[in-house]
Amino acid sequence: MAQDRSPLRRLWALWVCCLAIALSACASFEKPKPEPLEANPATLAVKEVWRVNLGATASPLEMRAVGATLWAAATQGDLSLIDAATGQVRARSSAGQSLSAGVGADKQFVAVVSRDNQLIVQSDQKELWRQKIPSLVVTPPLVAGERVFVLAADRTVYAFDAANGRKLWTQQRSGESLLLAQAGLLTAVGDTLLVAQGGRLLGLNPQNGSLRWDVQVASGRGVNEVERLADLVSGVSRVADSVCLRAFQYAVSCVDTRTGRSVWNKSASGASGIGGDAQTVFGTESDGKVIAWRRADGEKLWTNEKLRFRSVTGPTLAGGALLLGDGDGNLHFLSPTDGKLLNRLSTDGSPIVSAPVWLASTWVVVTERGNVIGFRAQ
Repeated sequence: MAQDRSPLRRLWALWVCCLAIALSACASFEKPKPEPLEANPATLAVKEVWRVNLGATASPLEMRAVGATLWAAATQGDLSLIDAATGQVRARSSAGQSLSAGVGADKQFVAVVSRDNQLIVQSDQKELWRQKIPSLVVTPPLVAGERVFVLAADRTVYAFDAANGRKLWTQQRSGESLLLAQAGLLTAVGDTLLVAQGGRLLGLNPQNGSLRWDVQVASGRGVNEVERLADLVSGVSRVADSVCLRAFQYAVSCVDTRTGRSVWNKSASGASGIGGDAQTVFGTESDGKVIAWRRADGEKLWTNEKLRFRSVTGPTLAGGALLLGDGDGNLHFLSPTDGKLLNRLSTDGSPIVSAPVWLASTWVVVTERGNVIGFRAQ
């Protein structure tokens, strides 16, 4: 029994250790003051076009795009399918329990994970099945190819039949003793399942979990277990077979998913996912700096320090702008060319909890107060 509980003990140890570090820092240093907001040029005309309230989202539960709609979840377990163009709620359901991770969905199935580690799968707003996952899950499930894939915090990957919940396979590899309580990388490129295993990116066969390739993105080199955490985090920029991603507090890298080869790797100290297009990759550092790298070779193109210490989200590049939210509920629209401010809009004063989503010519954000808000260029 002690062995079964060890992943949770290690995760608890991570939280305690991080809390101790934070408290120690607070006792020794004054919290850095955010950079003053610069004058808003409002050169990009944007306005709010709709708003829906789901209920509080105290944890960053990622939204999931399905066609022109978005599945969004509130912490207490309510699920809503929202038309991204109009803000109309097309469907509602409930998991019946508080959630630990965001939504996974396709056109038929919707999957969430509760705080007591129950994987819950619905179809047509009715529960089909649930399965107990042995350890904590903070990464949204991936629903693809009539399967549901789950990445647990102990880095074990599970595959289930989406229709009946039958377990198809499990993939587990040894890793660091401490676990990162943040959504990890779990996505698909073509017929390959991409999975984070600590600082490594694995390409798996989704049919049976067999390994196709394995690339080291980052290797923790700190003096203690917390500093050595280098897990790959949720939020990638994909262009064809090129996937660019972040290793927690260590690096930004681009990988060729056909061969499992790292194309380039640059030191970076951020904790959130990245955005980009065929020419450029964008990321936010832990202190709020926004950085642009050339996608071809990782050369740094520009840095914006105007948002330092403002608790910014990961960036989303779409609609001719680079969009980020911050801890005060502001949306910052930056020029992807040079990082200069194009516009800034406020939401509801509470933190924006995940990277914005671009769908149906609309920027969509979700706040800690549970407001899902759509913005559109005018």
